Amino acid sequence: MQQLQFTYKKYSSRLPIPILGFAALLLISLATPTSSCTEQEKNSLLQFLALLSKDAGLAKLWQEGTDCCKWEGVTCNGNKTVTEISLASRGLAGHISQSLGNLTGLQQVNLSYNSLSGGLPLLLLSSSSIIALDVSFNQLNGDLHELPSSIPDRPLQVLNISSNLFQGQFTSTTWQGMENLIALNVSNNSFTGMIPSHFCNISPSLAVLELCYNQFNGRIPPGIGNCSMLRVLKAGHNNLSGTLPDELFRATLLEYLSFPNNDLYGVFDGAHITKLRNLAVLDLGGNNFTGRIPDSIGQLKRLKELHLDHNNMIGELPSTLSNCTNLRIIDLNNNSFSGELAKVNFSNLPSLKTLDLMWNNFSGRIPESIYSCRNLIALRLSWNKFHGQLSEGLRNLKSLTFLSLTNNSFSNITNTLQILRSSKDLTTLLLGNNFINETMPDDAEIDGFENLQVLAIEECLLSGKIPLWISKLANLEMLLLHGNQLSGRIPSWINTLSYLFYLDISNNSLAGEIPTALMNMPMLISEQTAAHLDPRVFDLPVYGGPSRQYRIPIAFPKVLDLSGNNFTGVIPPEIGQLKALLSLNISSNNLTGPIPLSICNLTNLQVLDLSNNNLTGEIPAALGNLHFLSAFNVSNNNLEGPIPTGWQFNTFQNSSFDGNPRLYGSMLDRRCSSPQAPPISTKERNKKEFFAIAFGVFFAGIAILLLLGRLLVLIRVKYITAKNTMEDNEMRSQGKQIDVLDPTLQGTGHEEQMLKVLEVACKCVDYNPSMRPPIMEVVSCLESINTGLQTQKSVKTQRG
Repeated sequence: MQQLQFTYKKYSSRLPIPILGFAALLLISLATPTSSCTEQEKNSLLQFLALLSKDAGLAKLWQEGTDCCKWEGVTCNGNKTVTEISLASRGLAGHISQSLGNLTGLQQVNLSYNSLSGGLPLLLLSSSSIIALDVSFNQLNGDLHELPSSIPDRPLQVLNISSNLFQGQFTSTTWQGMENLIALNVSNNSFTGMIPSHFCNISPSLAVLELCYNQFNGRIPPGIGNCSMLRVLKAGHNNLSGTLPDELFRATLLEYLSFPNNDLYGVFDGAHITKLRNLAVLDLGGNNFTGRIPDSIGQLKRLKELHLDHNNMIGELPSTLSNCTNLRIIDLNNNSFSGELAKVNFSNLPSLKTLDLMWNNFSGRIPESIYSCRNLIALRLSWNKFHGQLSEGLRNLKSLTFLSLTNNSFSNITNTLQILRSSKDLTTLLLGNNFINETMPDDAEIDGFENLQVLAIEECLLSGKIPLWISKLANLEMLLLHGNQLSGRIPSWINTLSYLFYLDISNNSLAGEIPTALMNMPMLISEQTAAHLDPRVFDLPVYGGPSRQYRIPIAFPKVLDLSGNNFTGVIPPEIGQLKALLSLNISSNNLTGPIPLSICNLTNLQVLDLSNNNLTGEIPAALGNLHFLSAFNVSNNNLEGPIPTGWQFNTFQNSSFDGNPRLYGSMLDRRCSSPQAPPISTKERNKKEFFAIAFGVFFAGIAILLLLGRLLVLIRVKYITAKNTMEDNEMRSQGKQIDVLDPTLQGTGHEEQMLKVLEVACKCVDYNPSMRPPIMEVVSCLESINTGLQTQKSVKTQRG
């Protein structure tokens, strides 16, 4: 058997599945194309082609009368033997044929990033020739069959089945006979049970083991410590519990140790951690670890990433942390660390790119040594007890793109903004809950910030006006100035901020009429998102994966919040132009006149709060046609006439209409046995609603499922791409809708009802909002399905 040379590359955590990309390094060229292939091999390839429902044009390229060694994606050696099939990212769909196992010289198979389904053929796993097999990012399913022990000497060295729909447990014989395995990636599936302890007894050369994003439970097996060649161990996002076993630290070649988002606990043992001198990445975030970071951490000279976020750790940071001179990421957010940072000499960390200390109890001033980290991209110190003025040294951080200082006790906002002008790459600046009772600087010399997308200076009790320098922020998308004491009018230049889609200036002392300029904001008129126009994202730049992403613009609703000010006059009828709005709050002002009928044009609106004003006239019945409107409040006005009924009005609480003595209707006659919830006009509730909208469709789907009680349809969201939509009609035509359901729910006798619920859910999340059904139609459909289910149960009971 030809032995592959193993080389491990240190991967950045930005990659979605960083290590098994290393399979590409193992897929070396074993041969050169030859002139012809055997009929047996040609037939095997054509059988593979025949099982594809989508072949991406291969049928035209793989002709029976031609030499298969010249077919696209096929490589042969000098003996006219097929040695490699490489068809990654070709848009293939259908099943993988067993016939590939008949290619006796086949050494490399790469079918990743397609839409292949069905099971993984046993002949591929038990092949006597395949060295590297990559079927990641498909829709393969089922259990991994136990391999027959009669097949000796399997040469397989690289197996990547990540990001599929596999399930079941790893039995003692699943990997039997894979003595040569070097890299195994089963991440992002639905495997259950305990992690086997026998991996390295069977495969002593195992160097890469990726098990993350599954449903493994139980303790980490001590047998992992027998993996003397192990360099990468990733088992995050499972249900693992217990402590890190002492035996684990016998795997002294480990470079990547990752168990985030489990239920692990314990205290760091300084003596144990120093045994892993080769460690480059330590990721134990999202667990229940306690105690302090040991001084011995400084002995990990090769450490590049330290993730201990979301634990229960305490104490000061050890000064020895500055001995880890290769550190690029330090993430300690959401713990109970305390003390001053001056103990750590950050100037010894020239490669540091991300420092995240949010939600701790650090105090004192920001140490000057942090400002020597010239490669720093993301700095998050929010929700601590830092104080004082920011140093001029902050000017040195010219690569900074993300800065959050929220909820500390910093002072001198003018000086802060003058200093930050030097950070030309800054995209996100969060300064809220600092600079208490200072004045908002209106210095025309405050410029720079040309790349700023998010600016939050909220809850600071700042006086002054909305400053002119904000008008220069041409790329601004989110502006949060709420909770200050700003006065004056909304400036007429507000609509020149072409990308602005989230504006919150609530709870200030702004006055005057609502300007028509506000009704001409491009991003609130257009139903495109800023992300569609400009594919930038707001994130902690060097983090990767959903658990560490800060925010994506498309995940935030389009919001206009003017509540809690002193605005007068009428609601401009031009407000109906803001068709992209999801949340409109102009409550707690001094507005007069009727509710303009044009508001009924805001068909995407989910939150509308007009409470605590002096509005008159009747409530437009057409508001009931806003099918997504879930939070509505017109309480404490001077409205009159009947409360409209039907459609969305049947879903609103009585308190939404309180404080309007001349309103009447059946809504006001309803009384529930439980106490009424307070009106939704309170600021805290509004804030929660605004951020909840980003996930509104998801929670609506959950609510739909709950209406059917125990009938749960678990839809696997493995591939949120356009191809799923394009394949919908094909699934229908082939009667394969059942494949969408969780396999564990199939065979319950309720598949028909499940598919009907799925049909309703798909309509509710239609990409085109105009095609989504009204909520009452959804309820009616679900009630009909539930009635059918109960009838079915009744018939079964009578027969029994």
